[in-house]
Amino acid sequence: MMLPLALFDSMPLWAWGAFFAFISAMLALDLGVLQRNPHAMSMKEAIAWCIVWGALALGFNALLLHWRGPELAQQFLAAYLVELCLSVDNVFIFILVFAYFKVAPRYQHRVLFWGIIGAVIMRAVFIIVGVGLISRFHWVLYLFGAFLVYTGIKMALPKKTEDEIHPDQNIAVRLFRRFFPVSAQAEPETFFVQENGRRVATRLFIVLLVIETTDLVFALDSLPAVLAITKDSFVALTSNIFAILGLRSLYFALNGVMQLFRFLKVGLAVILVFIGVKMLIEHWVDISTATSLGVIGSVLATSVLMSLLIKEPGAEKGP
Repeated sequence: MMLPLALFDSMPLWAWGAFFAFISAMLALDLGVLQRNPHAMSMKEAIAWCIVWGALALGFNALLLHWRGPELAQQFLAAYLVELCLSVDNVFIFILVFAYFKVAPRYQHRVLFWGIIGAVIMRAVFIIVGVGLISRFHWVLYLFGAFLVYTGIKMALPKKTEDEIHPDQNIAVRLFRRFFPVSAQAEPETFFVQENGRRVATRLFIVLLVIETTDLVFALDSLPAVLAITKDSFVALTSNIFAILGLRSLYFALNGVMQLFRFLKVGLAVILVFIGVKMLIEHWVDISTATSLGVIGSVLATSVLMSLLIKEPGAEKGP
């Protein structure tokens, strides 16, 4: 009982209610009005939505600055930037998953929409548990810090290639197939259909299941990262949600140009190691939020500039 209550310690219930009412309204507008007819999101539309969600996040940050002061506003901005970079890592996996299952672009938005609803719920649960654990067992911070350092180092190392990734062998998918029939329909529009008088799942639902389980893994990285920056449950959850909600438009905006940001993963690895070390040494060395925000911003800017200025070997050579 104590863990769920810890989430609401820093803000009154009306603030939580107003935030989730606003987010729900935006999601209803997105799926119920703007995406009523499935279509492939254009680059122009995706960039426009990136700007909308970015502007909303910055507007919320300004509201925090006015209402709660510069410290929480800086924590929100730092956590939002880190979560946004982790979202870019999600985008790369989404590209591989959609390519593997050959999902038509007009259906990808629907999968991402419901995938993000699941991601919001998972992040909320994880932050509830994380804030509660830290409030009762301070030593958990050191576990989180060590995990972030490990994750950062692992992220900087070479990953599997696309040929080595087999989403269809996902353990959740295999368990689901064992207990629920899946249609062989090649181009489904919904997650479930009627076949021979029984309700069966489509390949589109299998894709959603892979997306959800993939985000579960990313959420395990996300929780320590955000709690290394802020212990305020309201800031932790709202920064997470704003970053997640911009993930769909970020996917459509970056799909096809991910190679332009090849050093961003290295930059994110450096950031994760930095905030992990910050968490490990905070008992002896106090690193202010403003300093952390400066480090995060500088590393991100440097990694993006390096990606744009340093060409990949062989990129300029002809066939």
